[in-house]
Amino acid sequence: MPVRLALAAAALAAGAIAVAAARDDTAAAKVELGRRLFYDADLSVDGTMACATCHEQRRGFSDGNATHPGVTGAPGRRNVPGLANVAARAALTWGDPRVRTLEAQAAIPLFGTHPIEMGMKGHEAEIGKRLGADACYRAQFRAAFPSGGVIDATQVVTAIAAFQRTMISRDTPYDRYRAGRQDALSASQRAGLRAFATRGCTACHAGTDLTDDRFHAIAPPAANARDTGLAEITGRAADAGLFKTPGLRNVAVSAPYLHDGSAPMLADAIRRHDTARGLDDATIAVLADFLTGLTDAAFLHDPRLSLPPPGCPRPLSPAAAPDAGRASAPRG
Repeated sequence: MPVRLALAAAALAAGAIAVAAARDDTAAAKVELGRRLFYDADLSVDGTMACATCHEQRRGFSDGNATHPGVTGAPGRRNVPGLANVAARAALTWGDPRVRTLEAQAAIPLFGTHPIEMGMKGHEAEIGKRLGADACYRAQFRAAFPSGGVIDATQVVTAIAAFQRTMISRDTPYDRYRAGRQDALSASQRAGLRAFATRGCTACHAGTDLTDDRFHAIAPPAANARDTGLAEITGRAADAGLFKTPGLRNVAVSAPYLHDGSAPMLADAIRRHDTARGLDDATIAVLADFLTGLTDAAFLHDPRLSLPPPGCPRPLSPAAAPDAGRASAPRG
């Protein structure tokens, strides 16, 4: 190859590497920005609620209450789901199949009104004003969105979604068992796994994350049910009482259960699924024991997913740290 062509090729290669590195830097900046935003209560209208207020890492990024009230104090409608491997989900809410991106989902607690959670609808401009007043945030937004522009809701939900895509849970006793470590599950848990497969649980709780991402009813809805699930969106009577199958990773630390949080313990949730009354207490016990084998301790304590360390000109609001004395609803 002539020297001139070789130099040109080298320059192009170096340019491609530089572009890729810049993209990697931007992606990492989005994740770190999203992490900080996830824990910042300034994203709620009165500064009392962050994403992390309801999504606590030690609970698999679920909550611990049946439902969680929003900033107005009105009761929540549905149980807070965990976020393990949330980027892999085809459906992202209990009852609305139209919400299929993490960006769209992140906007619901921020701006939704049914119910009001963080209460920012009508206060969208306040987001840019609050965050833009902080020098650290201004630098983080420039790094994450180098094309510039104002700090706004679109950038906020994009960054939060980038952070949520890093919430990967793949290191449970169940995973190690599937990889060939027979001793990763106890004898009781292995019996529960067999029951899980033979008693029909995998009809809905299938796949790597034990969900089919579809909508099902475990029992006919009550005639006076206030929450009709999927039917609220479709308007079809046949969809009444259908809710999305939740994934089961870290389920043992995310009580209470079901869409309304009405099952306080794993055994209660299992019994609610046993509409034919075909499970004896011993089978329920081993099923519950198997479900404890879906807990990823590393995920629950991964510092990359936790409250970011100090370093900005101002500390985060105490309300942003769920385990640091924030005000919250009583534990269920």
